[in-house]
Amino acid sequence: MLAQIGITPDRVIAPDIAETVERDELPRDYTRRMAREKAAAVPCPDCLVLAADTVVAVGRRILPKAETDDEVRRCLGLLSGRRHRVMTAVALIGTDGKRSERLSESIVTFHRLTQAQIERYVAGQEGIGKAGGYAINGQIASVVRFLSGSFSGVVGLPLFETAQLLRAHGFQLP
Repeated sequence: MLAQIGITPDRVIAPDIAETVERDELPRDYTRRMAREKAAAVPCPDCLVLAADTVVAVGRRILPKAETDDEVRRCLGLLSGRRHRVMTAVALIGTDGKRSERLSESIVTFHRLTQAQIERYVAGQEGIGKAGGYAINGQIASVVRFLSGSFSGVVGLPLFETAQLLRAHGFQLP
């Protein structure tokens, strides 16, 4: 996704952090904390470190990053015909150690899904490892009735907010 705004990362590192929701933690706060912790977990002094985290929430409830077919089914069943929020936080640590972040929040609504539609989606395995059990840039796009906000934020990296952070740290972007 960074290539879409003219950025080629030198390295991609998956930080190993616990992604446990704290008691009474709201989705927006959790998303921001995860992005900050991911950025801080990358040991790279004098580097520009960019990290992001995406959460799908129904009300105050944070849906999991689906790891099994059953979790994908449960998430899609909950999202079927309902409006939900997708929040992606982006955190950046500059070469000078300065930290900054942005949050993208979008609203998505699926039409009511049939059990057959859910099973076809589960069979395609697109929802595994994805927040809320779906990838909006895949087959599920055919059931998205409404989207308000950032499509790239729902995909997992809000490019507008990311570009803002990078410009603030001296990157020349279009």
